[in-house]
This record gives sequence, C-alpha cells and structure tokens, in this order.
Amino acid sequence: MCGPSGKHVLQLHFQLRNNENIDEDPFCSCRWFTHFYVVSVLWNGFLLIWLFRAEFLGGSLPSWIQHMHHALGRDSQSEDTDSQHFSVFMVLLLLWLHSCRRLAECLWTSVFSDGVIHIVQYCFGLAYYIAVGSTVLCQVPTNVRNGKEFSAQICWYHIIGVTMYIWASLHQHRCLVILANLRKSKSGKVVSLNHSVPFGDWFERVSCPHYFAEVLIYVSMAITLGLHNVTWWCVVMYVLFNQALAGVLCHEFYQKNFSSYPKHRKAFIPFVF
Repeated sequence: MCGPSGKHVLQLHFQLRNNENIDEDPFCSCRWFTHFYVVSVLWNGFLLIWLFRAEFLGGSLPSWIQHMHHALGRDSQSEDTDSQHFSVFMVLLLLWLHSCRRLAECLWTSVFSDGVIHIVQYCFGLAYYIAVGSTVLCQVPTNVRNGKEFSAQICWYHIIGVTMYIWASLHQHRCLVILANLRKSKSGKVVSLNHSVPFGDWFERVSCPHYFAEVLIYVSMAITLGLHNVTWWCVVMYVLFNQALAGVLCHEFYQKNFSSYPKHRKAFIPFVF
C-alpha cells in the first residue's frame, strides 16, 4: 500500500507522485514493491542454500565472499566458533523467512494505491535487498567448517533474538492486516483506496507501528549475531533512520488530514518519539 498509510520500510522514504506527473520522468507503480521481496526471497534463498552446503555438506563459499572478508579485515580474525557459524546461519534464515512473509503479505494482504516511485529509487530498493543478504553471508567466519565436526551451539542470545523476531513479526503482520482492512469490506473485497485512521494493536500508541516493528526485527538479528557485530549494527542504524523518517512523514500526514486524530499517539516509538 503506497502513501502515508503504506506498509513498506521504503515507501515514505521514496518520493510519491501523482499520476499526472509520470510523463516528466521514468516512474513505476507502487505495486512494484512486491518485486523487492521476490528478489529477496530468491537471492537470500540462494545464499542460504550456499551457506548450508558449506557448513554441513563440505561445500565451499564463492570467491567473492573471500574477497569481501579480506576487504572487511575478517581474514585476520582468529576467533572461529561453532556459535559464530550458527549465528550467521540463523540470521540468514530469519532474513529469508522475513522476506517470504512480506512477499505473501504483498500478494494476498496489502492493498496498494495508485502512487508511483522514481525508477532510480526502485532500482535502489532492489540493490538494497541483494546487499543485505550478502552482508549477512560476509559475517561467516573465514574458516568454514566444510561439514566437519559442526555442532549447533545454541547460546542465550540466539534464544532472545529469535523470540524478539517472532514477537515483532507477529505485531507487524497484525498492523499490516489492520491497514489493509481499512480499504476492504467485511467480505474482503477492496472498496476504497483512500486513507483512513487505523486503530488496534500497536496503532493505539504510534502512527507507524509496522515501521517500528521493522526496526525491532533488524535489532533481533543483531542480537542473534551476538550483539557485537558492528557491520550489522550499521545496517540497523540505516533501517532506524529510514523508518524514523517514514514515521514522521506519516504522522504529520495523519495530523494534517484528520482533525480528530488521537493526540496521544507518537510517530514512531511508543511513549518516546
């Protein structure tokens, strides 16, 4: 769903335009957000299989991963534990599952408006989802087990990270369903593309709980990696600022267009911001 009540992390970061401006520059439909998740499911699924083969079946990672390790200085690190390998595998699996869920929501839950985005921004979105999965794979220790004496060592941060991931994903899905139902009848038929004020779940506290949940999902992956992975925390910070910007724009839209909008609601983080 495009526009201020949209459902995707990048939707309000991108500049939405009216259809009458399409002839000025190359634009594409807001419905093309679905392509981001198609690419993410395919690419991250491919990386997940590649990593599984390397860790459990004696395969090897591609040479470009080794080059990335060298560029990031990871080939000089001596620490190489089973928990590290398992952490990277878990995060890549969680990222793939997140993409699968979002793709399913785009196909069968979301109701997209007629908004459009610039083709350059669309291409950036595709590149982003490829880069995120590649970033996770680059966190695997350089000395891959190659199927030898690998044991999945479950640590406390794995349990906390996965629990937080499930909790945030559940609330994000509920909020996306609430947004979609604003444009549907009780029978599930789309009856309007107009914006309305959502109520229920985390919407009682913030204008954009689905954006807040997205940040929590990425934080949960940082926890699953053991809390010390600087590279992934950089990804989290990017998502945080991206989502915060989207949340502020959405909050301002609601306040401007709905005079009775609840004054106690924050834009992005409950009780804080």
